[in-house]
Amino acid sequence: MSDPSIATESDSDEVKVRLKHNDWEVEITCKEDKLKSVIENVLSGVDSTGIETPGIANELVELKRQIEELKYRLTSVESLPSIGGVNYGERRPSQRIGMTCRSLIDSLLSDNFFTEERQLGQIHEEISRRGYNYDRTAVSHSLTDMVRERTLVRVGTIRNYRYIQKEYTSPDTDHQTL
Repeated sequence: MSDPSIATESDSDEVKVRLKHNDWEVEITCKEDKLKSVIENVLSGVDSTGIETPGIANELVELKRQIEELKYRLTSVESLPSIGGVNYGERRPSQRIGMTCRSLIDSLLSDNFFTEERQLGQIHEEISRRGYNYDRTAVSHSLTDMVRERTLVRVGTIRNYRYIQKEYTSPDTDHQTL
């Protein structure tokens, strides 16, 4: 309740009262002896109605409908059959989780990719071909780390380096190079 203003008229025993509550404003005109009971009735009605803005009730109904529709769509997707080995309702974890640029280069190393001298562009292209998108500078930094660890050897001049495995046993000659 905020500031009820009471105005009385001197020529009759009627009283006018204006009440304001949130967005509601009520003006009551009644006999002075009935004023207390009328105000109590009005206040109990205002508090018990759970005042709502007309638009909010409609928005709530619409949101509930949309939620139900989304629930229906979700259950219908989960119930789709498996077609051609693909289960449309099942989420499968990605196989690429946790593959850093360094781990990708290590996998190239284990696949004997570095048995021949490779330039940065070739290495970056092979990583992209395998479905990973790393910046060339990230690849270059990982290669430099591997050179420092003596896993790879860097041959050539600045901006024209080639990378090769530190030790490689040739299947043809059975001897190690570098």
